[in-house]
This record gives sequence, structure tokens and C-alpha cells, in this order.
Amino acid sequence: MHHDTTRAPVIAGVDGSPHASAAVLWAAAEAYRRRQPLHLLHATGTEGRASDGTAERARAAGHGLLAQTADAVARRFPDVTVVRRLAPGDAVRALHDEAGAEGTVVVGHRGLGGFGELLLGSVGLGLASRAEAPVVVVRGERDHAATGVVVACVRDGRDHVWVRHAAREAELRRAVLRLVGAWSPLARTGDALTALDEAGGAARLRLRETEDLADAVRGEFTGLTVSVEVEGGRSIAGPLVQASRRADLVAVGAHRPAPGAGRGVGHVLHALLHHAHCPVAIVPYEPRARQER
Repeated sequence: MHHDTTRAPVIAGVDGSPHASAAVLWAAAEAYRRRQPLHLLHATGTEGRASDGTAERARAAGHGLLAQTADAVARRFPDVTVVRRLAPGDAVRALHDEAGAEGTVVVGHRGLGGFGELLLGSVGLGLASRAEAPVVVVRGERDHAATGVVVACVRDGRDHVWVRHAAREAELRRAVLRLVGAWSPLARTGDALTALDEAGGAARLRLRETEDLADAVRGEFTGLTVSVEVEGGRSIAGPLVQASRRADLVAVGAHRPAPGAGRGVGHVLHALLHHAHCPVAIVPYEPRARQER
């Protein structure tokens, strides 16, 4: 069974920073498209502290920030149901717990307080690397014009599991799903001449794999327009960052580290998180059911 995470709640991290505020409005628009509630979550970081004045002030400020943010959402999206959550622990864990296996977490690419340096430092990168549900990092200019395009960064048929999420996002937006298979002739070898000799075959293979994936998606999402583009260059990340200039959302499968390699994100995702011109969705390859505590 494949979870449809576009039918589940949207969870937005709230900290009062401009980036988080922009992410909240993006999340509210997403909740409106899905006809699902928007959960606003603020983490106070007061868990384990004594009930002193500092902790009480942090909780009071958090409640006030949530109320102010909910009012801003109501003015722009009056039909969206807003749920306010105040969490005592750290932001990353609170967002994971609130999302479970099916919700979608939305954050700004920078933040303050409990969301400091979100997705630019080790704590935020952990949010992407450990996600059991989609995580959207809202990047790009606020006046970025709608393009009617959702880009999915793909490699081969194994991406079909998570590309379903990108396809549903494109459906919600009445957008085209653009499968971009980026590759670099120098990515697998240090021998430039050998790489260039093999480049033609590699390009044909990547194109065939991407077209096969597109056919599979078209068979499942019959009303969706799916286009294919294979880009080659000195790096894999470069064409994807460029593609984000002409997209409303770029989706990428969550990095799967090799056994024993520990947590982390791949260099392609790392580049997108820092340089993409539109929001970036990190989608798990295999959504897992919420574990019982």
C-alpha cells in the first residue's frame, strides 16, 4: 500500500522569522489545495527545565506567536482549518512527531530560536536526512511567478515510489510534471577521455530509463501531462538548480546513505537546499508507518 501524503495535514514550523513566515503562507496555500488542516508548530525548547519565569515566558511568547501567525493565515486563507501546537522539546523532533509518516513538514530555509539555521546546519540537515514523511524547504523569491511546472529529479525506475508524491503535487496545481534526469560524464570516473567516450551511451541509457519512468507515471496518473528532459553537464546538481528557475516545486528522493555511512544528505540535495530558486520537497523512498512508542 502506498500512502498518499498529499491527503494528509500540512505542518509548518513557526518561529517569527521572515523566512518561517513566508514558509507558513506557502504551507497554508498547500493546505488549501489539499483541503486539509494546517498545523502550526512552535518549539519552546523548555523541556526538562524547571518551571521558572524564563520557561513560563517562553511558553507565553510561543502561544502569542502562534495566535499572531494563525490570524495572518486566516486573513489570507479563511477556509483553511488551523491547529496550533506548542511543543516543549526541540524543533526537529517536534516536527517529526507532528508529521508522523503521512503529514508534510514545511519550513523556511533559515530561522530563529528553535529553528535556528534550519537546513543550513547539522540540526536542520538531520530533519531532511531522517524524514519519514515529505519535508518542504521554502526557498526562492517571494515574487517568483507561478510556472505550472513541478520538477522531479530522477535517476531510474526505483524512483517511481516517491515520484508518485510529485505527480500528486502536480495534479493539485494542475501543472505539468517534468522528470529531469541529470547526469555528469565525470561523476563516476576520473578519466575524462574515457568518460567522454562513454557519454553517448550513458545519455541514451538515462533517457530510456527516464522515459520508461514517465510511461509508468502516465499509466497511473492518466490526466497528468508528464514531460522528460535529460541534462548532462560538469555536475549533476547544476542542471537541477537551473531547472528550479522554471518550476513551482522541485522534488527529490531522500538520500539513502550506504550501510554504516551514518545520516546525511547527498551532494545534489545539499546543492538544491542552498541554491534552488523555488521550494524543494524531500520525499522518502518508502513511507513508513508511525512506530508505536
